[in-house]
Amino acid sequence: MLRSFLSLITVALLLGSASCSRRARLSGDRPATDKPVIGVSVLTLANPFFKVMADAMQTEGKNYGYEVIIMSADMDPALQKDQVKDFITRKVAAIVLCPADSRSIGTAIKEANEGGIPVFTADIACLDKSAKVVSHIATDNYSGGKLAGEALADLIGGRGTVAIIDHPEVESVILRTRGFREAIATRSGITIIAQLPGGGMRDTAFKTAQDILEKYPDLDGIFAINDPSALGAVAALEKAGRVGRVKVVGFDGQPEAKRAIKDGKMHADSIQYPDKIGKLAIETVARYFAGETVPPETLIPTGLYGRTEAENDPELK
Repeated sequence: MLRSFLSLITVALLLGSASCSRRARLSGDRPATDKPVIGVSVLTLANPFFKVMADAMQTEGKNYGYEVIIMSADMDPALQKDQVKDFITRKVAAIVLCPADSRSIGTAIKEANEGGIPVFTADIACLDKSAKVVSHIATDNYSGGKLAGEALADLIGGRGTVAIIDHPEVESVILRTRGFREAIATRSGITIIAQLPGGGMRDTAFKTAQDILEKYPDLDGIFAINDPSALGAVAALEKAGRVGRVKVVGFDGQPEAKRAIKDGKMHADSIQYPDKIGKLAIETVARYFAGETVPPETLIPTGLYGRTEAENDPELK
């Protein structure tokens, strides 16, 4: 009888411990034995933008007592889905995603939803409305695209032909190109003659830019949806001997792009702030764990960086 009684007490203690552990995981309170874990999968760590964002998440995570695990999807939607499955298996407290494909990521998010793990997105949103995302933190990409369009239109004097080096798989770029197109549409003297995919990477954008330049020898301007794409376009212009004649506007604000603007190889950049996105993403997770109602979306305004800003930039001295 005594042995049975002690066994019942042991089982009750184990169940109580498991319940407390789950409450700690979902509330964000630090368990006695380990830190709550936040699993993060970014689009790629080959792009400095996402490296800065990931570093900011890890720094902010330490401030809240979280362990932040960073994984790179390497722009591969299938790999990212596997990473989400791994996070679910680990029973992380929360997941933060920069989707490699804004539509197909929905299935992975729904698996996390079924597992009771809250999902947040940063920089790139999920376009599958049936998947539940607690909050999305990003640049105001639409307004940034409009800013880029207005800048390029001014650079070419309100007349001429322009091309877009695109990456339509991700929601942030869809918004950028939409804003850019709407800004250009207000200038009756400008025609968008090409919108081709560049993969968001320098090497692929270089090849795309080469194709555009070969087909359109009188091209006046290029809008590249991020700085790696813009720098790929610059490389193609250098090879074709057309640097400066074709105006290039990018999107990010990476140091190499700023230097290219100062050197006259690029001409403007819509600036975004990956450190702010990363920091705010973790802050939002913490507020959610604390029981606060967090906004479904938070957008961070962009700035415009041109030749004047580059010439006065102390980091480029």
